[in-house]
Amino acid sequence: MRIATPLDQPRAIGAVRVSAKYRDGGSHIGDLRQSGALRVLFPRLTDHVEAVLINTAGGITGGDRFSIDAGAGENARLSLTTQAAERAYRAQVGQTGTLKTRLTAAEGSVLHWLPQETILYEGAALQRSLRADLAPGARFVMVEPVLFGRRAMGEELRDASFTDRVDIRRAGVPLYRDGVSLSGDIAAQLDRPAIAGGARAMASLVWVAPEADGALDPLRDLIGDSGGVSLLRPGILVARLLAEDGYALRRALLPCLDRLTGNTLPQSWRL
Repeated sequence: MRIATPLDQPRAIGAVRVSAKYRDGGSHIGDLRQSGALRVLFPRLTDHVEAVLINTAGGITGGDRFSIDAGAGENARLSLTTQAAERAYRAQVGQTGTLKTRLTAAEGSVLHWLPQETILYEGAALQRSLRADLAPGARFVMVEPVLFGRRAMGEELRDASFTDRVDIRRAGVPLYRDGVSLSGDIAAQLDRPAIAGGARAMASLVWVAPEADGALDPLRDLIGDSGGVSLLRPGILVARLLAEDGYALRRALLPCLDRLTGNTLPQSWRL
C-alpha cells in the first residue's frame, strides 16, 4: 500500500454551486451549495442576484483545489464577484493550486463574471481554467485581472508558474478561447516588448451581447493607451489591458466595467 506524503495533502479544498432563477418578475437564488474553504454571500437586494465569493483559507497555494459552478436560468440575472483580491502564495516544489470555474447562461439571461484581481506572489504555482456555456440569447460579461507581484512592495516574480485557460461557447460553438502560460522568471518575460513591455498588471475583458457592436469606439476611448479592443464578430467584444501596477489597472478598468455592466458593478469593487 502506498503511504501518503505531505505532497498528497491539499492545504485547502473548496467548492461552490450557485444559480439564479426568474420568478414573480425578478431574479432569485436557485441552487446553493458550498463546502470547504469556499463560501458565497449575498450582500444586498437588487433587481438581480449578486453573489460574493469568499475564500476562507485566505489564498491559494500548492495542492489547494477550488471549484466554482454558477449559472443563470432562463431570463434570470446573476452577478458574481469576490470579496477581495485572490492571492496565490508560494507553493512547495511539485505542488500546484487549481481553480476551476464553470459558468452557464440560459436563454434570455444575463451573467456577469467579475472577480477582483488575482495577485501572484513569488514562488506561486497556479493553474486556472474557466468554461462558459451560453445560450444563443444570453448576455455575458467577463473580466479576469491579474497582478504579477505587488510593484509598490518591490515584488518581482523570478520563480513562479501561472497557467490560465478561458473557453467561451454559445450553443456548443466556440466563441472565444484564450490561454496564458508563464513559468520561471516571469518578470523577465513580462519585460519583453512582445509580451507586456514591462507591465505587471493585466486584465482580459469579454462582452457577449447584441449591443456590444456599438460599444467598440466608446470602449477604445475609455481604454486609450492601456490596451486594445476588438470586435471578434457581431455581438462579441474583447479587450486586453496592461498597466504598470494594480492601481493603474483599476483606473482603466472601472469605467469599462461600469459601461459593460450598466453601472451595476458590485460594491466590493469600490471598497
